Amino acid sequence: MDLSAFSELAGGLDHPEGIAPGPDGRLFAGGEAGQVYAISMDGTVEEIASTGGFLYGVVADGDGAVYACDFGRAEVAHVSPAGDVTTYSRGTDADPFRVPNFAAFDDTGYLYVTDSGGWAEDDGVVFRVTPTGDAEVWTRDVPRFPNGCCVSEDGTWLLVVESHGRVVSRVPIRGDGSAGSPELVAELPGSQPDGIALAADGTLYVGCYRPDRIYRIPPGGRPEVWAEDPDGVVLNQPTNVAFVGAARDRLAVASLGGWSIMMADVGDVGLPLRYPTLG
Repeated sequence: MDLSAFSELAGGLDHPEGIAPGPDGRLFAGGEAGQVYAISMDGTVEEIASTGGFLYGVVADGDGAVYACDFGRAEVAHVSPAGDVTTYSRGTDADPFRVPNFAAFDDTGYLYVTDSGGWAEDDGVVFRVTPTGDAEVWTRDVPRFPNGCCVSEDGTWLLVVESHGRVVSRVPIRGDGSAGSPELVAELPGSQPDGIALAADGTLYVGCYRPDRIYRIPPGGRPEVWAEDPDGVVLNQPTNVAFVGAARDRLAVASLGGWSIMMADVGDVGLPLRYPTLG
């Protein structure tokens, strides 16, 4: 993908890392001072709340509430559509969140949360949080700085980026909700992969904190560099990626190293995210 194909969707953001579309078509993003942004497809930006922390991944439910992985507060924060901020989960008493990094819903409203742990310490875990906010450690078997994640189309796999392992793994979601043994999906040597987005046909897009690169991984195929910016100007630490637009045929790209959300037309159609109604 030529860098000239990218345009700025929104600017003036505070080093956004996490992005995720909501059920109303707006794109939610977080800032490094805890800002929660709602971005319309015409580029209008509204700061709807602030947690006062440092936001990593964000995801929305069916009511338009945002669940923000707040590294600064070591919690997943719940941001209501009115902008009220409360704590949704801090992990468990025995295993409190340390680096809550990214989250994804399944169809039943369970929230999978990656807790990355220490860099190069390979002590990360994935939590599973019930619709009422009760958490459990779901798996310790993807420990190499688990980061971006998403649920497969049929709901039987959680795909997880292990940043320090420089791989994408997938963990079976068993019928009883427990985790199976992980499988390798792709190796991404020479990079620090971060965020992940899944197309309807199973193609994966993976944003990288280092270098400024986005991989495209076709089903069963080898990873290919879909876009790269050696100057870090257009793609500036493109951590998270998300399919946006009414047809989900455009890829929005976060810029942790900058102040904007970039966007480009993409030859794939994104898998719809889950938007459970939690009550």
